[in-house]
Amino acid sequence: MTKPLAVVPANDTVAALLVMAEVINGNKAIFVSPPVVNGEQASFEQVPESVADNIAAIVESSGSTGTPKRISISTSALLHAARAGQERLGPLGQWLLALPINFIAGQQVLVRSLLADQQPVIMNTAVPFTAEAFLRLSQLMQNDNKYTSLVPYQLAKLVSEAEKDKVLLSALRSFRAVLVGGQSTPEELRYKALDMGIRVIVSYGMTETAGGCVFDGVPLDGVRLKIAPDSRLLISGKTLAEDQDDWIFTNDLAELSPEGKLNIISRADRVIVSGGLKIALERVEYLGSELPGVEQIAAVSIQDQTWGERVGIAYVGSPEVADDIASQLAHLLGPAGKPIRVIRVGKLPKLHTGKTDNRLVAQLFSQE
Repeated sequence: MTKPLAVVPANDTVAALLVMAEVINGNKAIFVSPPVVNGEQASFEQVPESVADNIAAIVESSGSTGTPKRISISTSALLHAARAGQERLGPLGQWLLALPINFIAGQQVLVRSLLADQQPVIMNTAVPFTAEAFLRLSQLMQNDNKYTSLVPYQLAKLVSEAEKDKVLLSALRSFRAVLVGGQSTPEELRYKALDMGIRVIVSYGMTETAGGCVFDGVPLDGVRLKIAPDSRLLISGKTLAEDQDDWIFTNDLAELSPEGKLNIISRADRVIVSGGLKIALERVEYLGSELPGVEQIAAVSIQDQTWGERVGIAYVGSPEVADDIASQLAHLLGPAGKPIRVIRVGKLPKLHTGKTDNRLVAQLFSQE
C-alpha cells in the first residue's frame, strides 16, 4: 500500500506542522523542499507523489564532505526517536523551533510539539540567528516545561551574549533542556554553558537515525551501539530510518566506556596525523573561533613532506589577527596543531545544509 507524499516549502512552517499531524496519524508522508522566494519555488530534484505506507518522511541530508542524499524515514523510527528523546529530556512541554525544518532536527521539534499538543514558538530561520531574536521569542513561551534544539554555533553565540546580558542568561536558565547537536559540540562550550546554569544536553545522531539517538553519551531506549575494529561507531535499533535489525556504520571515531557511555573522538575524515600526533580539526576550529577578531573559521588538512599533514586555516574576520591565530593555536595545541597557512576570506563556502564545505575550503589552499 502507498500514501501521498506532501511537499512543503522550508519557509512554510505552519503548513509543515499541519502536514506533520497527518504524518503522525499515518495518513501522509512529508518532504520539505527548498523555500519559496518571491513567490517562486526554488528548483529541486522531484520526489514521488506517493511512498510506501510505512514511510513518514523523505529528508535530504549531506555531511560536510559528502554529496546530498535523500533518506526515507519510517513512521515507527520517527515516532520512537521523538518519544524516547522526550522521555529522556523530561515532561511534555513547549518547544522553541530555532532550526530549519528541512533537516531532521527541525522536523523532530514539530513532532515533539504535536505529541505534547503544544504550539511551538517559531523563529525565522531564513535570516541569520541572533541572540536578540531568540530572547524575544523565548519570552513568548507560556509552558513551564520549555525546550529548544540548537546547533553548536547557536549555543556558542547565546553563551557569549549571556555572559554580559543577565536577561538572556535568565531566559536560557528557564529552559528545562537545551538540546545541542547536528555536529560536534566542543566540551569547552558544553561545560561553559553548564557552569552558567544552562541545562545543555548534547545530542548525537543523524538523519539515518531519525535525529538524535544518544543524549549525553547514553543511547535512548531501543538504541544499540558498538565499536568496529577501525574505531568507527556502529548503530542499530528502533530509531534507524528503515531496517531496524541492521547495523549502520557511521563516519565517526568513538569509544564506549565499560558502562556503555559513548564518547565521540572525531569524524574519521576530520582527524589528521601531524608529526605522528593526531589533531582533531573540529577542536582546532572551536579554539580558533574563541580568539578575538575571528567571526568564522574552518580548518583543513594540508599535505606536508616532513610532518605528513599540517593544519590550514581559512577564517572570516579582522585582517590583523592572522598571525595571532597561528601563534595562539600553537600555544593551545602544541607544534603539531600550529596552522602552517592562514587565509582570510570574505565568507566560507557552505553546503546546502548550512555546514562548511570543507572540500572547497581545501581548494583555497591549492589556488594560492
